[in-house]
Amino acid sequence: MKKEQFNRIKGALGDQGVTNKELAEALGVTPSTVSTWCTNDKQPSLETLYRIAGYLNIDVRHLLVPNKLSASPTQKR
Repeated sequence: MKKEQFNRIKGALGDQGVTNKELAEALGVTPSTVSTWCTNDKQPSLETLYRIAGYLNIDVRHLLVPNKLSASPTQKR
């Protein structure tokens, strides 16, 4: 069974050329904590997602896997 993906932290770090260790130091957490986020074994809090986005200078939405690919938030059902 494939593990469900909720965040794109690993991809965002790769896109920015930032290591788990660098992000961990910036956030004051352990590299193993960042690793669990990157593998989607655990999820960071919403506040931490915003801190990660700020550190990477990206929109926080870039860190999340969309739950629906076909409809935008403004479209009616």
